[in-house]
Amino acid sequence: MYRIKGRNQQYGWGGKTFIPQLLNIQNAEGIPYAEYWLGVHPSAPAIVDLGNGATTTLLSLVNSDKPGHLGEKVFKTFKSLPFLLKVLDVKDMLSIQVHPNKQDAEAGFERENALGIPLDSPNRNYKDANHKPEVMIALSEFWLLHGFSPHIKFLLDQFEFLRPFKSIFSDKGIEGLYSHLMQLPQETVDAILGEYLQQITIKYETNQLDKSSPDFWAARACLNANSKIDRGIFSIYLFNLLRLEPGQGIFQGARMPHAYLEGQNIELMANSDNVLRAGLTTKYMDIPELLANTDFVETYPLILNGILDKDWCNYPCPVKDFGVASLQLKAGSGFEKLIESPSMLIQLRGGGSWKSNRVFTSDGFDSFFIDAGEKITFTATEDSLFFLATVPN
Repeated sequence: MYRIKGRNQQYGWGGKTFIPQLLNIQNAEGIPYAEYWLGVHPSAPAIVDLGNGATTTLLSLVNSDKPGHLGEKVFKTFKSLPFLLKVLDVKDMLSIQVHPNKQDAEAGFERENALGIPLDSPNRNYKDANHKPEVMIALSEFWLLHGFSPHIKFLLDQFEFLRPFKSIFSDKGIEGLYSHLMQLPQETVDAILGEYLQQITIKYETNQLDKSSPDFWAARACLNANSKIDRGIFSIYLFNLLRLEPGQGIFQGARMPHAYLEGQNIELMANSDNVLRAGLTTKYMDIPELLANTDFVETYPLILNGILDKDWCNYPCPVKDFGVASLQLKAGSGFEKLIESPSMLIQLRGGGSWKSNRVFTSDGFDSFFIDAGEKITFTATEDSLFFLATVPN
């Protein structure tokens, strides 16, 4: 068991207080803290405390003895730690995006390498050769867009600016409609959305819109945008708009379009940073590549409320790369657990004493990497909340 520290990602959409308060650091400059990464991804590997002031990266530690740290089964299957664990604070909505499946990620990564596009280039789609399914668990009220709505026909009637596209939807379905909207000339986007956005931004600024309405998020996107109207606003009206309560989760597989809108969460994904974007962002967008990696199907959201098993609340995920569970403990209680696969544990709040091959005390936010086959024991000195990310058996 090793104490680890994550790496902050200071993207513009991040909040300025939630993650700094977790980490007990000052943020007088008002820097946005968007994501806190815990993993071995080469772009931002976690830092391992080796004791006596010595540190290394989690990537270096795992690479030093992969069978020992990962266990034989995970080593043979994945060759490395297959997941990336994050804490997110979404103040401003993220880009409309999809993640590629494994086959397309491998092909895209090889293609961009052959073209000589640097890995850190802002115009690169594929940062690695891995897929990126992901699950999130809300830490606050959380709003997101998740897949294409099953009610698009109704939505095309409900919103006047979408009515001219009813015939395209009737003839060519979701794929034809979305591909058409995403590839319209900018001047056409401006003409279609301009007057409507003026109307709803007035309502937004006078608190006449509710977050359950796509108008609320479209108006916010308009006010946060640069001079041109963002075509990603179409997605707000065609996707499922969801609200999750703290403790609820949702899984998002490869090729599902989605976007986070507001709130804090724990996010667990395959060890990848591949993102294809289609709007609501200043980052690189490749619309044809995104369309080629999207499943144009109606999505009926499955909200995960967790399944209780011996005090642990499990959130089932249909992938072999990762699994996640949460645990709440009262002061004076504890647990003993055999960790069969390589795991990471976040102590979101609380504190107590740990015993494994090492002894730790923790207070407040903390995080650990646990070797496969290790038994850990914890006794809480105050009410505590944990999230455990692991590789399913």
